[in-house]
Amino acid sequence: MDSNETIRPLTEVPVEQTSETLVSSSATAEENNATYVPKQTKEEVIERLKEINEDACNADKQELDLLKQNFYKLHKAEQEAARKAFIDGGGAPEAFIPQPDDAESRFKDIMSSIKEKRSAMQAEQDKEKEDNLVKKLAIIDRLKELAESPEDANKAYNEFKKLQQEWNDIKQVPAAKVNELWKNYQHYAEKFYDLIKLNNEFREYDFKKNLEIKTHLCEAAEKLADEEDVISAFHQLQKLHQEFRNTGPVAKELREDIWTRFKTASTAVNRRHQQHFEALKEKEQRNLDEKTVICEIVEAMEYDTFTTFQDWENKTQEIIALQAKWKTIGYAPQKMNVKIFERFRAACDEFFKRKAEFFKSIKESMAGNLEKKKALCEKAEALKESTDWKATADILSKLQKEWKTIGPVPKKYSDAVWKRFIAACDYFFEQKNKATSSQRSVEQENMVQKKAIIEKLNTIDAQETPEEDAGNTIRELMKEWNSIGHVPFKEKDKLYKQYHGVIDKLFDKLNLSASQKKLSNFKSSISKEGNLYREREKLVRAYENMKNEIQTYENNLGFLTSSSKKGSSLVTEMNRKVEKLKADLELILKKIEVIDQSMKDE
Repeated sequence: MDSNETIRPLTEVPVEQTSETLVSSSATAEENNATYVPKQTKEEVIERLKEINEDACNADKQELDLLKQNFYKLHKAEQEAARKAFIDGGGAPEAFIPQPDDAESRFKDIMSSIKEKRSAMQAEQDKEKEDNLVKKLAIIDRLKELAESPEDANKAYNEFKKLQQEWNDIKQVPAAKVNELWKNYQHYAEKFYDLIKLNNEFREYDFKKNLEIKTHLCEAAEKLADEEDVISAFHQLQKLHQEFRNTGPVAKELREDIWTRFKTASTAVNRRHQQHFEALKEKEQRNLDEKTVICEIVEAMEYDTFTTFQDWENKTQEIIALQAKWKTIGYAPQKMNVKIFERFRAACDEFFKRKAEFFKSIKESMAGNLEKKKALCEKAEALKESTDWKATADILSKLQKEWKTIGPVPKKYSDAVWKRFIAACDYFFEQKNKATSSQRSVEQENMVQKKAIIEKLNTIDAQETPEEDAGNTIRELMKEWNSIGHVPFKEKDKLYKQYHGVIDKLFDKLNLSASQKKLSNFKSSISKEGNLYREREKLVRAYENMKNEIQTYENNLGFLTSSSKKGSSLVTEMNRKVEKLKADLELILKKIEVIDQSMKDE
């Protein structure tokens, strides 16, 4: 035995037995999941799988699982789009049959190829591990023989070194046998080492060199605590552990100290690595909580309360806003990421399915309403040439009331069918007015009376009348004006402008409210002919639109927070708008009441 040779037995503590040396499979999976970028198309998934298939034996199973999930998300989305198009085109949902997908066939073929290669590789690796186990057991048996033959220890040294090298050259064995093998090998190797009688100078030299190497490894491990990339630091630490393991022993009195130093440095790096993934888990859990709340909001939709187009439109905007919010939230924990997305997509699909069903039913209802209104148009058109003024006027009035009881029609026909109906009614009443000659003399008399009222109003404007008396006088004159019937058509606009011009001046002078002016102006402009129905219907439509607008603002207020200065300002502004809309809504109701009273007086 050459005194310059160095013995390289095992290190004092096997790396496999330390908790800091290996990251858990779940942490590795989270690391891969965090770095995986989903493909945008099925072809991109297939191209990546082709690349993996070239070296299937080294494929990352986690990436394969993510690619599979990625492909079938895209595949299912295409099928849902095709199914929706089929149903929108008039097809029955149960009759839909997905078309064969060539991409799916290619995807399955490649996945099958990868699986076969990996299975073959795994079988080969398992066999190799079993063979390696047999080899290592044989080495342990031989070490046992050498360790139990003290008289031949020095002579067996070269064989011992050869067995050491063979042991290190043999790679993986079944995981269940690793620790047991290690303990037995270490036991007999150390037992043999204690038997050999090396001179002190040689042992000290060997221990010194090993101490230098392990000290250097400790320093390298300690520097990793300052490495910004905690994942890179962790992987570098694994290499240092392997080097530490392959380095021989140091002097017995230094063994515990050098291992403690290296273990302490390892613990710092592993703790940072663990904290990194714990923080990632917390963030993913928060993301899951946020996504769960969004799912609950969509699932809690009260579909029975959505009875108008505007109701569904308002909720559609909410769904779109929630979908946009969803996109800003990061990944949920891996085991829940796909499930929570499927839950959200199912809730959204249910909403749009219900919406489509509602619109389909409404379209059918509106088509029926259109036919009913066309029938009324035909009745009105058949009566418009009648000269039985009283009876026909009564019939047309009833038709107008019946028109109001019929629901909405498709928007593209709404104006046309209304114009057709009102044109027939207007034609009759215009003919009736022309035929009633006595009505003209009444209109002339009405004109004289209205001019007299304008003069009285001008007198109030010119005089310094007390505010309360002036207000009472104005209201009386306005009431008198409204009680007077029609004036000649040619003079109507002129008188209207004169009257409202002086009224506006008086209102400004007496500081009357805008709502009072609008209502008073409205009262004075009311027609006493069949057009009252049209005016009332316009007001009803305006009333419904304004109610929906108020509801939209109030719904939006529910999504806002006033915790910030900006948020508080926005809430205040929206509240102001709501109050104004409510005031306008009240004015419209009063106008409708005025029309109803006027129609009743007729």
